[in-house]
Amino acid sequence: MAPPIVSFEDLGLVQGEGWLFRGLDIHVGPRDRLALIGRNGAGKTTLLKCFAGVIDTDKGKRSIVPGTRVVLLEQDPVLTGHDTLGEWVLAGDDAPEPHEAAAIADQIGIDLGRPTATASGGERRRAAIVRALAVDPDVLLLDEPTNHLDLAAIDWLEAWLGRFKGAFIVISHDRTFLTRLTKSCLWLDRGTIRRAEIGFGGFDAWTETVFAEEARAADKLDAKLKLELHWLERGVTGRRRRNQGRLAKLHEMRATRAAMLGGPGTANLALARDDVKTKSVIEAEHVTKSFVDRTIIKDFSLRIQRGDRIGLVGANGTGKTTLLRLLTGELKPDTGTVKLAKTLSGIVIDQQRKLMEPHRKVRDVLAEGGDWIEVRGVKKHIKGYLKEFLFAPELSEAPVGSLSGGERSRLLLAREFARESNLLVLDEPTNDLDLETLDLLQEVIADYDGTVLIVSHDRDFLDRTVTVTLGLDGSGKVDVVAGGYEDWMRQRNAIPSLKGRGDSPKASGGGSSAGRTVPTANKPTDPALRTSSPPSSGKGKLSYKDQRDLDRLPAEIDGIEADIARAEETLADPDLYTRDPKRFAALTAAIDAKRVDKEAAEQRWLDVAEMAEQLGR
Repeated sequence: MAPPIVSFEDLGLVQGEGWLFRGLDIHVGPRDRLALIGRNGAGKTTLLKCFAGVIDTDKGKRSIVPGTRVVLLEQDPVLTGHDTLGEWVLAGDDAPEPHEAAAIADQIGIDLGRPTATASGGERRRAAIVRALAVDPDVLLLDEPTNHLDLAAIDWLEAWLGRFKGAFIVISHDRTFLTRLTKSCLWLDRGTIRRAEIGFGGFDAWTETVFAEEARAADKLDAKLKLELHWLERGVTGRRRRNQGRLAKLHEMRATRAAMLGGPGTANLALARDDVKTKSVIEAEHVTKSFVDRTIIKDFSLRIQRGDRIGLVGANGTGKTTLLRLLTGELKPDTGTVKLAKTLSGIVIDQQRKLMEPHRKVRDVLAEGGDWIEVRGVKKHIKGYLKEFLFAPELSEAPVGSLSGGERSRLLLAREFARESNLLVLDEPTNDLDLETLDLLQEVIADYDGTVLIVSHDRDFLDRTVTVTLGLDGSGKVDVVAGGYEDWMRQRNAIPSLKGRGDSPKASGGGSSAGRTVPTANKPTDPALRTSSPPSSGKGKLSYKDQRDLDRLPAEIDGIEADIARAEETLADPDLYTRDPKRFAALTAAIDAKRVDKEAAEQRWLDVAEMAEQLGR
C-alpha cells in the first residue's frame, strides 16, 4: 500500500459535555476512495471539517505531505457578501483560475453570473462543486455532494470522480453513488471509527458481522450496554432483513401494475376490471400544461390507485414539480382534467424543510409538550415513538437547534407520519438523511396504507420504493413505467435500437425476490413509436440455445450473486488484508470477475426474454 498523504493520529473532539469522538486514527493514501458512513449526529460532517483543518481538534496530530491540496466541499457553503455565484467561486487566496472554473461550470451546467440571492439549492450546489473541482485538489472531502443535483449532474459527477487521479472521502445517502465509486469504508460509530477495505457494496454484510460479534460479547457487559446493543441489532440489522421481504412484495406489486398498462401510446394506467375503479384516487385525462410558449406537460393521462407508490424522475426543469402540483390539484391544467377522490387527505413533506423553531424542544414539536402522541389514531408514548425513528428516548428534552440537519429531517418525518392521511407527497425526502434513516423511511412507506407520490433523484431509493415511475425529459412527454429508476432507464436505452428494427419495445418492471428486474408486458408511451409494427402473435419460436438460456440464466445469476455475497462477507473482515494480503487480492479480483459475469448473464437473459415477448410467449 502507498504511504498516506494525509493522516490523523489519536484524533479527539469535545462537543458539549463529552467527547464526540476520540482516539481516531485515519490515514488517506494518494488514490483512496473512501465512504464515510455513520448515523445522523455521529459527527461525520464535523470529522470532515477536522480533516480539512477547518475545526481545531482537542486532541490528536494531523500530518500532511507538503504540497498536498485538501479541498472540502461543504453541504451549505456561506455565499453571503458576494453578488454572483461566479464572484463567490473566484474569491479568496485558494480560489481556482477563472478559465478552470469556467470549464467545469460549462460541463456541469451552471451560469456563474447567477445572483447569489436568487440562486436555487441546485445552483448553489453546482457552484460549490465548480470551486472544489477546479482547484486541482489532491484530496477531496465531499459532504453530500449529490444533494440538490438532478440525475444528469449526478451522472457527470460520478464520471468526473471516476477519472479523478487523487483521493476522496465522501459522505452520501446515495447508495448508487457510493457503490459505483468507493473502494473502502470508514464507519463512524459511537465515537470510534472502523475501516474496511471493501467498497460500499459490502458495507451491510460487514456491519452485520460486527453487530453479531458485539452481541456475543455483550454477555460480559453490564445490563445497560446489553440493552443498547440489542436495540442496535434489532433496529438496524433486523430492519434490513425485513426490508428484503418488503422488496419481494414491491416486485410483486410492480408486476401487477405492469399488467394494467395499456398499449403503445396510452399512458393511462388502464384497469383490469371495472370493479377496481373504486380504488382510484387520482385520475388525469389528456392533461396539458404550458408556461408562456413552452409546453411542460403534453397530453398526459394516468389513473392512480389507492396504495400506488409513484416516483417522478427527470432533470431539473423538466416539469416534475409542475406534474406533482397537477396531480395533487394545486395547479389547474390548460386542457384535460384531473379528478381527485373526495376522501383524499394528504400531507406534504417538501425539500425546503420549513421546520420548527430551534429553541423548541423535541417534545414540543411532536406532542405539544405532552408525554403522548397520537399516531394515525393510536396513542403512543413519545419516548417509544422516538425510538421507532432511531432517536434515543432522552432526546425528547433536547432543543431542536441542537440536532444535526439529518436529525431534524428525521424529526420532521416522525411528526408528519403521525398524522392521519391517505396521500403522502415527498419532495426530495432523502436529502440530509443517513442510510439507516433511509432504511426506516422505506419501511414506513412500504407499510403506509395510502398512496405515495415521490420526487427524488436518489436512484436506489426509487428502486427500493416505487411501483410506477413517471419519467420526464423536458419535451412534455411523460413515460409511464412499471418499476423504479433502473426500469425507466432500461426502457429509455432500449427505445432507439428497437425503433430501428421496427419492433414494439417493452418496458421492464417486476422482478425476482433477489431484486433483479425483468421485462414485462407494459409498453412505452412515446407517440413516435405508435407506427411501429406489432410483435409476432406466437407463430415463431425461440431457437434451442435461446430457450435454454432463458430457462437456465435466472438460476445462474442467483448463483453468481450468492458467490459475490460470500466473497464480500469474507472481505468484511477488517483484519484480512493485514493477515492474508494474497487472499484479499484474490477475493477482490474474483468479485470483479463475478460482477462482469453477472452483467453479461443479465444482459443475455434480458435479450432472450425480450425475444420471447415479441414472439407472443
